[in-house]
This record gives sequence, C-alpha cells and structure tokens, in this order.
Amino acid sequence: MEWYDVYVYSVFATYFETQFFSPDDKNATLYVWAIFAMTFLMRPLGAWYFGRFADRYGRRLALTVSVTMMAACSFIIAVTPSAATIGATAAVILLLARLVQGFATGGEYGTSATYMSEAAIPGRRGFLSSFHYVTLVGGHVLAQAVLLFMLSFFDKGAISDWGWRVAFGLGGVGAIVVFWLRRTMDESLSPEQIAKAREGKAQQTGSLRELFVNQWRPLLLCFLVTAGGTIAFYTYSVTGPKMIQSAFSGGDVMTGTIINLAALIVLMVMQPVGGWLSDIVGRKSLLVFFGIGGVLYTWYLVQYLPQQTHWASAFLVLTVGFVILTGYTSINAVVKAELFPTHIRALGVGLGYALANSAFGGTAPLFYQAALKSDHVSTFVIYATVMMFISLIVYAFFLPKQGDNWLDNEQGMTNKMR
Repeated sequence: MEWYDVYVYSVFATYFETQFFSPDDKNATLYVWAIFAMTFLMRPLGAWYFGRFADRYGRRLALTVSVTMMAACSFIIAVTPSAATIGATAAVILLLARLVQGFATGGEYGTSATYMSEAAIPGRRGFLSSFHYVTLVGGHVLAQAVLLFMLSFFDKGAISDWGWRVAFGLGGVGAIVVFWLRRTMDESLSPEQIAKAREGKAQQTGSLRELFVNQWRPLLLCFLVTAGGTIAFYTYSVTGPKMIQSAFSGGDVMTGTIINLAALIVLMVMQPVGGWLSDIVGRKSLLVFFGIGGVLYTWYLVQYLPQQTHWASAFLVLTVGFVILTGYTSINAVVKAELFPTHIRALGVGLGYALANSAFGGTAPLFYQAALKSDHVSTFVIYATVMMFISLIVYAFFLPKQGDNWLDNEQGMTNKMR
C-alpha cells in the first residue's frame, strides 16, 4: 500500500490536474508532472535520514515511521480544497504534501530493499528479494485497478470532481494497515548489532563520512547501476501507460486502462521469475540482458506505443518493454545490497538509489512531456538510451562476481578491506 500512495498520483494525474490548476491553463499537465519530479528531490534527504536511522536503530522502526508519513500525506491530498476554492494555495499544499511523501519514500526504498535482501535465504536471495518489486509494481497495479473500478461506474467528470479524492483516501487507509503489520514484523539486524549501534560503539554506523570516504566505490556503483534502470522504469512503467491512456482517450478509456492493468500484472508476475533466474545464471546476466534490450528497444517503444490504437498491439509493445525491464527491476534491490557492509548498507543502498532516482527517474515523465510539447521526442529518446548504455557498461565490466559480496561473504570482504 505504501507504493500505491506513490503511484496513485501518476495514475490519476489526468483527472485531478484541473482541481489544483485552472482548467484554462494549457501548462497544467506540465505543472502536475513538475510536482511529480520535484518530489524526487526529497528522496536523497529521506534516504540519508532513514538510512542512518535504520542502520542505527533497526530496519523495522524506520519502515514503520516512513509509512506513517506517507499515509498522512495521502489523507492531506485527499481533503485539500480545489483551486476554485482556495486559489494557488491548493497547488502549494499538493506540492508540500508530495515533498514530504518523497522524503518518506526515499527512506522506504533503501530500508525495505536492505531488509528483504538481508532476510532472504542465501542461494535464494535473488528470488526472495525480487518480491520487493512485486510490492512496488503491485502498488501501481492496485492504483490502475481502482481507476478501472471507477470507470466502470462513473464518468470522467465524476472522477475528476471527487473520485480521485477517494483513491488518495484509500491509500491513506491502506498505509495505516501496513503500519500495524510492520509493528510486529521481525527485525533483520540482530539485537547485538542494534545495541552496539545505539551505545555508540559502532562509530561508522550510518555515517555519511564513512560512506563517502571509505565506501565511495560501492556508492558510485550503486548510483550508476540505478541510473539507466530508473530512467527505463519511469519511461516504460509510468510514461508508457500514459501513452496508452492518451491513445485510447477518445471514447475507449476503459480499454486503455485494462491494457495498462494487464501489462502491469505481467510485470509484477515476472519479478520472481527474474529473481529465480538470477540465482541460477547470476545477477550480471540479467542486468546485461536489460541493458542491451533497453538500448535497442526504448526508441521503438517511445516512437510507436503512442500510435497503437488496437488493444493487442498496444499490449504487446508495452509488455515486451516490461519483460526487458524485469532484467533490472527483479534483482536491483539485492544487487545494491550486496555492494555494502552491514553497518552502512541501508544508507548506502538508499542514498545511491535516491540520488540517481531523483536525477534520472522522477524527471523522466516531465522531460518526456516537455519533449512531446516541443516536438523533440527524439531528444528524449537519445538521452534515455545514453543513460541505459552507461549503466550497461557498468553491468558488464564493473560489478563484482556472484558470491564475492558483503551479503554472502562478509568475512572474506572484511579481510579484503584490511
């Protein structure tokens, strides 16, 4: 549900943009996606705060606090009066709520990725940690399902007037349920590790100085691994469904929503398959598959998906992109977690991801919309493809070998550092 809170914004953006900006403003869509992008600027700060917190006080407590913040923001957005009532203040409230939500999400990713990777059984770490993205994509699936349900009973006007508020309210309620569940989940750090950090014996635990001075190589790797993957993720899984939504916006909105929902379900189901394969053939093989596929396929998806008006061809073009994307999404959590020692893992994974995510991922839908408006879509494609190619080089030549990492061989890695 915490990821539903993130994706309900992108799914319902078309419907609520006129509630926060004037219906006559031709730039309303750009403003909505600019707020979406600005949210990501808070993720590095959230990753630093919650990563440090999780490394010192445990993963469970950090995850509980982050989901509480996300729930509160969803409720605030749901009840914010429209611009017709309070003017520009409506957009300011939306921006502030999303910034706080971005801060919480920055802590959510790194801490949850670390938790699932640490809790997984060695030898099945790829498969078990892949469920991190099952939950992430599942939030997007749920948001699309809520939209489909509303389209079945209400027209676009009703959804724009009040339906989107219900969608955000559901996210807040669901996050409260997640909060209750997290209070009782097991901690992946041992009591001794937490006690050592709390007593101040582990001076380097969750330290930015430790991260940037002694762990800068894995931090840089984490950033570069994420760069191409995150721009592909937001281009394929956020901008892609928006392309279909626009292509079927005439009188076939329901069909477009069904296509998006079905394709996202395929992406969600593919995550454990990719994780399972990585335990057999290695993480690098899947990442290289994604890198090559992304470099070759992004141009086709961006150029031709908006032109598809038949449900089968639209579904096929988007789903092929999702299969390629699975090479990254299914294992990116464990790949990053394997780069860092325990005392700095949550901070390293979270901050490395958040910096790349804010620079390349969250801005991708905005850059695409701006390129589309100025008729420079090819420039966006070149930019996205170059970033995926850079990450491909890292996947192929700079990642450590399978088993030679901090999760599977901490003692051996410690000896190497001496």
